[in-house]
Amino acid sequence: MILRRLDGFLLAMLTAIGLALLHPALGTGDGPLHLGVVTNLGVALVFFLHGAALSRERLKQGMTNWRLHLFVQASTFVLFPLLGGGAVWAAQGRVPPDLLLGIFYLTALPSTISSSVAMTSLGHGNVPAAIFNASLSSLIGMIATPLLVGLMVSTSGHGLPLDQAMLDIATQLLLPFAVGQALRPWLADFIARRRAVIGKVDKAVIVLIVYSSFCDSTAAGLWHDYAWWMLLGVGLSVGVLLFLVLALTTLGSRFAGFSRADEVTAVFCGSKKSLASGIPMAKLLFAGHPALGLVVLPVMFYHQLQLVVCSMLARRYAARAALEDA
Repeated sequence: MILRRLDGFLLAMLTAIGLALLHPALGTGDGPLHLGVVTNLGVALVFFLHGAALSRERLKQGMTNWRLHLFVQASTFVLFPLLGGGAVWAAQGRVPPDLLLGIFYLTALPSTISSSVAMTSLGHGNVPAAIFNASLSSLIGMIATPLLVGLMVSTSGHGLPLDQAMLDIATQLLLPFAVGQALRPWLADFIARRRAVIGKVDKAVIVLIVYSSFCDSTAAGLWHDYAWWMLLGVGLSVGVLLFLVLALTTLGSRFAGFSRADEVTAVFCGSKKSLASGIPMAKLLFAGHPALGLVVLPVMFYHQLQLVVCSMLARRYAARAALEDA
């Protein structure tokens, strides 16, 4: 089921990119479709729905395991950015700066919610703790991600309008999320009955942002400067990153003495990065940046790769759990 969803979503993103490369004028931010305004409204809608869908009761079930929570959040917002910063330092001068920015941006993002919980459940892990950590990561990320990116950009000698970016995130992400959470008592049943439709709204907004970003980049002539090797390099880079994080979170959780169920949660919540948060946030952080399409490339590659690799890993964990229970 995961792979079927992955194929449809991937096809939609590839189609959007193809259309943007062929006819970019239609989908630029200030083009005839007015996608700048449309995607801003879409982002606010997505985070409103996320706030309305977040169950405080389920969060409370997983709050007590503080060692696991600390491990997961440190993996997401300390380990990942350190690896990203190391990659940027090592590749300086050999890789396009906008692509390096995209790689670091990927490492600064929060974890996913839906796929982290789904993989944890499939691998017979600690599901309440996964719900708590994935949700907490999303909340922390609204503040930590722009701060980490701002720190990296300032040390590289470039400027990022961090004050404006934080204001945009507060008004377009945090405020709709808070309103959705406040209205949850009246919307919870509606959200539960239409979860599949809401998931499609989420994905549709992401595809629109990807399309608009690539239209802007193509119209600015960005893709004329790079060849196929760049895409191959992005794929290899995020593959190495995923392998390193999976290995380090697995070894770290065993060193910490976690149970098998907690290890599953630590590995899947600590190794994921959220496309659903990453694409909208990039639109706010890098507003007007002609290379936005290049900046979000690593996030898009990593998203697909983590689903494929982690679904296989979850099945291995499930088989191990079955042997232990036999």
